[in-house]
Amino acid sequence: MKELATLWLPLAVSALAVVALLVDLMLPVPPPGGARSKTPAPVVGWVVILGLAALFCVSFFHETNSGTAMHGAYRASYFATYLQRLFLMGGLLGALGGLDDVAKRTPHRQGEFWLMLLSSLAGMMILPGARDLLLIVVAFELMGIPLYIMAAYSKTDAEPTGAGVAPRGWASEAGLKMYLVGATSTAITLFGLALLTGMQGTTKLDLLAATPLSPLAALGLVFVLGGVGYKIGMVPFHMWVPDTYQGASTPFVAFLSVAPKAAGMSVLTSIFLFGLGAHKDVWLPPMAIIAFLSMGVGNLLALPQTDLRRLLGYSGIAQMGYVLVALAANDAMGLGMVLFFLTAYLFTNLGAFLVVHTAAEAGGGYTFASLSGLHRRSPGLALSLLMFLLSLAGIPFVIGFWAKLYVFLAAWRAGLIGLVISGIVLAVMGLFYYLRVLQAAYMTDEGDLPTPQPPPALQLAIGLCVLAVVGLGLWPRPLIEASTRAGVEMMAPLQAAQAQAAVKLTQR
Repeated sequence: MKELATLWLPLAVSALAVVALLVDLMLPVPPPGGARSKTPAPVVGWVVILGLAALFCVSFFHETNSGTAMHGAYRASYFATYLQRLFLMGGLLGALGGLDDVAKRTPHRQGEFWLMLLSSLAGMMILPGARDLLLIVVAFELMGIPLYIMAAYSKTDAEPTGAGVAPRGWASEAGLKMYLVGATSTAITLFGLALLTGMQGTTKLDLLAATPLSPLAALGLVFVLGGVGYKIGMVPFHMWVPDTYQGASTPFVAFLSVAPKAAGMSVLTSIFLFGLGAHKDVWLPPMAIIAFLSMGVGNLLALPQTDLRRLLGYSGIAQMGYVLVALAANDAMGLGMVLFFLTAYLFTNLGAFLVVHTAAEAGGGYTFASLSGLHRRSPGLALSLLMFLLSLAGIPFVIGFWAKLYVFLAAWRAGLIGLVISGIVLAVMGLFYYLRVLQAAYMTDEGDLPTPQPPPALQLAIGLCVLAVVGLGLWPRPLIEASTRAGVEMMAPLQAAQAQAAVKLTQR
């Protein structure tokens, strides 16, 4: 029973998936003939939304910040609880934003979509508390495989264009590219873990640092960094990101662009900070190089983009570079600011994708032309887009400004001065493509495009994102304190483990 109490949040998400499946099975099957043309009500979607909202609220009244399960392979902590709440919020906002889109585009396959979403969330919920390499691999694949299916889910969908609706098969291509690169990254990760485990003699994270790293173990470490880096879209494992973002359903991409990346960062944190923090001299240089390349490639390749989804895809690559800057600090403040940045990015990027989706559905495409006259056609939507882009660019005083500021401060305190300066310069370059989007929304008014009419659930999702971006930007202290607490509690046992490892190495 104690282990069940420790794992109650991951188990609750799994139970919600079962409930959603049962509800879908109990819904009446539409009769053959013309009745199938009527779109079924999104009953399963609302079950998922209400369930995730309930779990998110209950997590604040029933915190599980201690205890182990599965013979120590899983360990509850405030760090794990913080990220689990982040995943629940990402799933909730993604479900709200995609509720009507799923009902409209795949009306008779809604239940399967929501089951895939909850299955992926169940894998995410395990990752922050996983303290064994085998459990990390299993949870990682539980998270990833449903994402491949959801990326190709709208394979018979059509792409809105200025001239109407043109058939296309981009979703199949998006899912295939994501799957092929994902399968390759899994093989690379497993090969790296095999080398690491074989040389260190254990799969437990808290024991990895007890043995000096041999050349083969160091090589395995590089393979693990590359394999996990695929999930967060860091350079040079980023090429699937813009293609998948362009081909998959945009509300799903809004979820894909935030929650799985936060889960990937939790894995990097567990392996490199918790498990191998004592060997930072080995993994810190390649991580710093990857952070610089991600910021540079993401910002530079976003400049010439004409598709808004691809632009936000390259922007996301750059944003993950900023997170890696804080992760490279390898201390409690850096880890806390990783969590703070991921929270800010979740609300900001998810909201930006939902606004772009709404404008594209009304404007006939995902080009800059779809935003023409948005300030006149829908002032509220244009203002929301303004807040999200200011946050992505790091302009005061929305939450993205504080996120970038504290990330750079953490890296500066850790002595990564060159990385901080290059990050600031590249962040300034990113202003140009964000301003292009705002110019299209506020300074062009060509044609006679219809007024966007987002459904209530989508409006609620955008409204919650705006409220978080602006509210936490004006008063970031509670979030900073929570993320700092999570970072300190995660690093405290790490420092103790490093001290023990140093004693053992001295005795040898």
